[in-house]
Amino acid sequence: MSELATALSREEEGQTGAAKARAAVRRLWEVDSLRGVAIVMMVIFHLMWDLKALAEQYIVLHRGFWFYFQRTTATLFITLVGVSLVLSYNRARPRFSRARDLYLKFLKRGAQIFGVGVGIAVAVWLAGVGQIHFGVLHLIGFSVAIAYPFLRYRFLNLALGVGLIGLSEYFQTLHVDHLGLVWLGIEPPNYVFLDYFPVAPWFGVVLIGIFLGNTLYPGGRRRFALPDLGRFFPFNLLQFLGRHSLLIYVIHQPILIALLLLTGVIDPRVFGF
Repeated sequence: MSELATALSREEEGQTGAAKARAAVRRLWEVDSLRGVAIVMMVIFHLMWDLKALAEQYIVLHRGFWFYFQRTTATLFITLVGVSLVLSYNRARPRFSRARDLYLKFLKRGAQIFGVGVGIAVAVWLAGVGQIHFGVLHLIGFSVAIAYPFLRYRFLNLALGVGLIGLSEYFQTLHVDHLGLVWLGIEPPNYVFLDYFPVAPWFGVVLIGIFLGNTLYPGGRRRFALPDLGRFFPFNLLQFLGRHSLLIYVIHQPILIALLLLTGVIDPRVFGF
């Protein structure tokens, strides 16, 4: 919301301006639908992980089809983080008279997502199924919190994104004997991870997403013609999933594991029951 005006006329004017801004920069069905596709792919991959790790099914995840399936899922989802940041920035900008207030909006949202990531990491550690030091929610929270200075630019983000991805290759040649730099992409030898999305290269993917957002949706508006399919199945369902991606990410694994336990696919003794 705009800052509260001291005069009623200014308040009404601000509300009218915000309404016009919301009408001009609406949610885009294709972006939400693509995020929904990424969510469905994520759930499928995590189901495969559960079957392998908890039901002892022979499924090869670290190479071949499922490896590239996971990488495609992550790349799509994280690229859309950058695109969505551009759209969110253009929707929110008319409602804030000061850049500082707009930046604090992104900082607060990033901190919230990062906090959810910390909570999931603690839960995973307590469950004894692995450790998460810098997972996908840590990355997204970090990206939302620091992306504000980049949101107005196009090719600068492309260059920085490609550079950060390239830098990650160099980081793979470095070795440290502690975990203090894993968030950046510098790992100790034989580092074992459960959910790992370090800043290099993955913040580079976010920056490329910002470049795509500013290229395809300058000012938050679609620059190309596209029929409105958002009201039709399966796009309406995918939009619903895409708009609730954080909630689905948090709850989908407990639901999957509960279903596999109830159907007898997972032996309860795996969890000490």
